[in-house]
Amino acid sequence: MINCVFTVDYEIYGDGKGSLRELVYKPAEKLKAVFGKWNAPLVVFVEAAELEIIGSEHADPAIDLVERQIREFHEEGLEIGLHLHPQWYNARRNDAQWQLDYSEYNLCRLSPDRIDQIIDRSIAYLRKVLGAPSFNPLSFRAGNWLLQPTGPAARSLAGHGIKVDSSLFKGGIQRQHKLDYRKSCKNGHFWEFSEDVNVPDPKGILLEIPTYTEMSPIWKMITAKRIGLQQKDPAKTPHQQKRLARLMDFLRFRFPKKLDFCRLTAAEMIRMFDREMEKDRRDPNVFRPIVAIGHTKDLVDLETVDSFLSYLREKGVPVSSFREVHAKIARRDERS
Repeated sequence: MINCVFTVDYEIYGDGKGSLRELVYKPAEKLKAVFGKWNAPLVVFVEAAELEIIGSEHADPAIDLVERQIREFHEEGLEIGLHLHPQWYNARRNDAQWQLDYSEYNLCRLSPDRIDQIIDRSIAYLRKVLGAPSFNPLSFRAGNWLLQPTGPAARSLAGHGIKVDSSLFKGGIQRQHKLDYRKSCKNGHFWEFSEDVNVPDPKGILLEIPTYTEMSPIWKMITAKRIGLQQKDPAKTPHQQKRLARLMDFLRFRFPKKLDFCRLTAAEMIRMFDREMEKDRRDPNVFRPIVAIGHTKDLVDLETVDSFLSYLREKGVPVSSFREVHAKIARRDERS
């Protein structure tokens, strides 16, 4: 049985450039309208560190609008997940430019005390914005997918009441940050983990439901839509050394293509899903949560989202939140 989970990373560009109104508020409002049309849930991964610091520095007048939108999403039943780029917490603003603390780029490489401080602070910010002192996000996505080395961050997340991670994408590798998710390709559609997000652990403290990928020839990743979004993002223009490291990541026969509703066309998404539907027909007893991803800053094509939701409705595929999927997995575990 397949369930599709749509997630959106609610954020501006990674270097702090861009308008909250144009890159976060407006696209999220349009996306909510499309999901409302189909009466489908959406998981909103709110980048708590970025928004808190922008607000504290009075750097963008639309911050009040954005925080009100987050409250409205929560009140209307959309799931609010925690998304974190920890380099924001020591950020400074000079001459209208952000200076981010890249020594804290990877949450997992910080000390356990610092990890706890950052997660404490981010959840406290969400509680303040939502006006809900007891709020705890169920789900988490790490900035730039970085959930390695896993153990200390996993323990802190679980200790703060988070139950689901969706940072991993099967087959992913970033040599610059020592991220390697290739080992996870042999795993199922979800698994519990503790010390290494790649490695299933029956007694794990978190549940991994990865962003869906399929391994694709690298040339199929070179599309006009993807290139256009890449060029639009100023944070995606790396220095020479970083460019070389990234090139090395791409030097392989097959590369993980994410189910990204901002970067793929409707036809690409449907072809990916048709292949998964065929597997489901052959083995319908396997529970297959399929996680799609998008970013507010990349949302330029609502027709793709609408077409894909129409396709799912036609095929009878439920669209679910992480909360619903987590509950289904828990019930299956109880029966087994």
